Amino acid sequence: MQRRLERAILALAAERGPDKTICPSEAAREVGGDGWRDLMGPARSAARELARRGRVVVTSRGEVLSPEEEWRGPVRIGVVTGG
Repeated sequence: MQRRLERAILALAAERGPDKTICPSEAAREVGGDGWRDLMGPARSAARELARRGRVVVTSRGEVLSPEEEWRGPVRIGVVTGG
């Protein structure tokens, strides 16, 4: 399930483009269908792991979140772009 969520996050974020973000719920819905709510925790965990690997950036209220710290409230996921 983790890998499926990671793939969904990467695909959705790439499709959205470098200037926009996705919500973890979008990946949960893609993978879980009607049972998506049960996948919200796993979707956030998948985003955290992808952020650890430098594949995505996770933000809250415009601030980049560390994958090593606790996240509270809504988060957004964006693709990592070259600098």
